[in-house]
Amino acid sequence: MTDQLPPQPTTPLLPAGSPAEPLVVPTTEPAKRRLSPLVAGVLGLTVGAAVVGGAWAVTSNSGPSKPATFTLKGNFALTDSVYTDPDDDSCRGSADSGYDDIAEGTSVTVYGAKGDVIATSSLGKSKSDEMGVTCTFKIAVPDVPMGEKFYKVEVSHRGTVQLSAKQAENGELAASLG
Repeated sequence: MTDQLPPQPTTPLLPAGSPAEPLVVPTTEPAKRRLSPLVAGVLGLTVGAAVVGGAWAVTSNSGPSKPATFTLKGNFALTDSVYTDPDDDSCRGSADSGYDDIAEGTSVTVYGAKGDVIATSSLGKSKSDEMGVTCTFKIAVPDVPMGEKFYKVEVSHRGTVQLSAKQAENGELAASLG
């Protein structure tokens, strides 16, 4: 055994003040690609639409709810100048009497206590009495807002009939013309 070490390779010393060169290690990571402007725009629109849609979905269910409503029901009777169809007992106002605007489908308007229109519908099925003197129409006006002190109901342009809130909500409309 000897006390001597084998010769070692030497690295040259850099002169004082010179920068050391960094060691370059090859990378295996692929180079990053940038998105094209078109793809970036479509991606931005999609994300923006999702955010707006989500916010709309959350807030649309948290707003004030619609007021409670009811269906105003009752009957309207024409007691003068009635024409009855002999095939099905349906009836309407006679054309030569001035009541020709009273028939199935004629407008029914509901007014609130302030006089504003709050619901509309039309006369429903009609039925003539046995004598053919009275023609009675069914009335059903959906989505009438609750909470009015009273309601006024008008068939065609023939004036209004006033009902209390309780009468209207209980389906107690009974009006006549003739």
